[in-house]
Amino acid sequence: MSRADEIFISNMREILDGGVWDNDLDVRPRWSDGTPAHTVKKFGIVNRYNLQEEFPILTIRRTFFRSCIDELLWIWQKKSNNVCDLNSKIWNQWADESGSIGKAYGYQLGIKHKYKEGEFDQVDRVLYDLKNNPASRRIMTNIYNFADLHEMNLYPCAYSMTFNVSGDTLNGILNQRSNDMLTANNWNVVQYAVLLIMFAQVSGLKAGELVHVIADAHIYDRHVPIVEEIVKMPRLTAPVLEVDKSIKNFYDFTVDSFRLVDYKFNDKKYDIPVAE
Repeated sequence: MSRADEIFISNMREILDGGVWDNDLDVRPRWSDGTPAHTVKKFGIVNRYNLQEEFPILTIRRTFFRSCIDELLWIWQKKSNNVCDLNSKIWNQWADESGSIGKAYGYQLGIKHKYKEGEFDQVDRVLYDLKNNPASRRIMTNIYNFADLHEMNLYPCAYSMTFNVSGDTLNGILNQRSNDMLTANNWNVVQYAVLLIMFAQVSGLKAGELVHVIADAHIYDRHVPIVEEIVKMPRLTAPVLEVDKSIKNFYDFTVDSFRLVDYKFNDKKYDIPVAE
């Protein structure tokens, strides 16, 4: 059984069985029909994924791996904030008429900052430090820029990564202020596991542990029946992730640089509404 399945099911049961509903609050999200989108949540969920043991992708429900990687590269490699640079339509509802999502996500990673070693954007600073200052405790990114929040069409959910080198192993902590657990939890886990693997490979390191810290882990009211069905699905063996080992430059990775070997999953299609 996939360890990611075990963690996901445990999280969902914890939220459903012991979470707090916000039905008595005036919430911001709305369903497409205008109805308030209420949630049941748990505060402060922390999950750990050992990438040496297994690639953390669900089998009880399919996670669309190539689309995950495409979005990851859109944010971290292209540093784009325009959906025209993305091959899926997952961001379209937050884009303006020009395709922009405002000064959010990739835009923030691409802003250059001055250091004594020169000018770097956040991604290139991480790459520089992993090669030149691996003992540093300051290798991190943060896209929750308060000065630009008013110009973001959606505030960042997964907003910060902290990288830490222990010996020859690269570990990372993903901080997330809010997580729609059904639609986005494993999506984010898969993305940042791959990001850690990419950074490790181009820095001559091994990918170690991804720690996922979620402040507000929630399930939307209209998602509850779907969640109850998914957590009862048969659990299968996790696939193996193959990465093109010839790549030494972060910007040379493409979606085709990654392949899941023997990915078996529950192939039932679910109509999952997304609150805005």
